[in-house]
Amino acid sequence: MNIIDLTHLIYPNMPVFPGTDTPVLEKANTIEKDGFCEMKMTMYSHTGTHIDAPAHMLKDGVTLDKLDVNNFIGTAIILEFKDKKHIKLKDILPYKDKIAKSDFVIIKTGWSKFWGKKEYFEEFPSINIDVANWLVNFNLKGIGVDAISIDDMKSTSFEVHKTLMKNNLIIIENLTNLEKIEDTFFTLTVLPLKTLNADGAPVRAIAVI
Repeated sequence: MNIIDLTHLIYPNMPVFPGTDTPVLEKANTIEKDGFCEMKMTMYSHTGTHIDAPAHMLKDGVTLDKLDVNNFIGTAIILEFKDKKHIKLKDILPYKDKIAKSDFVIIKTGWSKFWGKKEYFEEFPSINIDVANWLVNFNLKGIGVDAISIDDMKSTSFEVHKTLMKNNLIIIENLTNLEKIEDTFFTLTVLPLKTLNADGAPVRAIAVI
């Protein structure tokens, strides 16, 4: 068994969606002063490698704490679309049979190589709305990407997000290390923090091969 970490480290001044504050990690207690060490963390619920719950963009959408834990574990497949700025339906149709056997579809674009650079937020690959409309016909638990968003950066309507969310699919963003996975299928675990009314949460995403 091989375990691969697909999670970005959370640290001060890390890349975050434009307009969002970066995390603040400060020592609240120290061994020297208090006899124990404890850190105070202040950050948005969509920091780093994270899950978007349907409640993130839908008024009556389900929150992460209302989803069964089985929604965060399952069989995943990686679909590679390097050098494509817009992933169209014709690009993904050949994978129909493999998608039908999966719980999660992970879109690999190679964009995580720009993590920490300004390019990470510029013209990253995204999937077209017709792809989202097609994917919801499968019995999937979620879709993951190695970019800051599953929608185009210029989108203001977030059609892809909302289409997936209306079908109670979770969206996993800011994945990394996908190039280390060579198997066709693997077990994906993306366990979020269990907080009340969670519209999203950082996750420790791992691939078990």
